[in-house]
Amino acid sequence: MPPSTRTVLLDSALRLLDAGGAEAVTLREVGKGAGVSHNAPYKHFANKEALLAAVAERELSERAVEFARAMQDRPNPLEMLRAVLHGYIAWALEHPARFKLVFGRWTDEPPELAETGGNAQSALIALVAQAQAAGSLPAADPERLASLVRSVAHGAADLASSGHLNANGKGHADPTDLVDDLLAYLTMAR
Repeated sequence: MPPSTRTVLLDSALRLLDAGGAEAVTLREVGKGAGVSHNAPYKHFANKEALLAAVAERELSERAVEFARAMQDRPNPLEMLRAVLHGYIAWALEHPARFKLVFGRWTDEPPELAETGGNAQSALIALVAQAQAAGSLPAADPERLASLVRSVAHGAADLASSGHLNANGKGHADPTDLVDDLLAYLTMAR
């Protein structure tokens, strides 16, 4: 069965996003890239922001699948958390425009995107709580601890993608090494 028109439009938008950032994504160019009429995108998305929100929601959903895959065969919750954070950084560095889109400011965040983002945060909190229950992380509010580890991973990825952090230059650190350092410090603090 061929993909739906909506899927083809989202794929086209993603290609444009990767090539030129959110500014390069227009409904007309998305239709052109998808090989459909220039009016077809308007039948599926009210405007550019709705299209970009759908791209961001799909990207977050795909990251959840990838992170679940990364956790498989890990010996314990701390190593699962490490795998998720390393995957988060790898994705951010490989796809900086997607990273910027997903975590950018939305004029009016659609409910689907808010729900998917909330589910991702809830999964991270649950993983932190599992690591705490296993004695790998200190007893603390798991929501705040999840925000801390996510903030370090996010900030390190953002700095690295903008050229302000790398192992052999600015900052003298690899973003994944910083996550590993944080997890080691937290392990010592338990």
